Amino acid sequence: QVRLEESGGGLVQAGGSLRLSCAISGRSTTTYAAGWFRQVPGKEREFVASTIWNDASRKYSDSVNGRFTISSNILRNTVTLQMTELKPEDTAIYYCAYKGRIYYSDSRPSFYDNWGQGTQVTVSS
Repeated sequence: QVRLEESGGGLVQAGGSLRLSCAISGRSTTTYAAGWFRQVPGKEREFVASTIWNDASRKYSDSVNGRFTISSNILRNTVTLQMTELKPEDTAIYYCAYKGRIYYSDSRPSFYDNWGQGTQVTVSS
């Protein structure tokens, strides 16, 4: 049973940076896809970024491209999201997602099999 645990959220001023981490436990496959999504109350879960186990293919939403960087560390079983130049509109609960035995990632939430509990990111203006 794969379990995901996010950490690193918090309160930051606009223009600041945060680093989110997703710890993956119970993984039994070498290949996987991992993604970060975010959600604010009353809205659908929104794609942020995704990668595969060796970081050979990374994807970003238009709203974060150039500001956020996703990376996978298969040896440490972690997926991180480095966020820079944060804006108030980045405020949301951020969720880590995972799908094993796959060679590509996807921006659809339905693609992923496992989810973390989420971590709150708040950007003040």
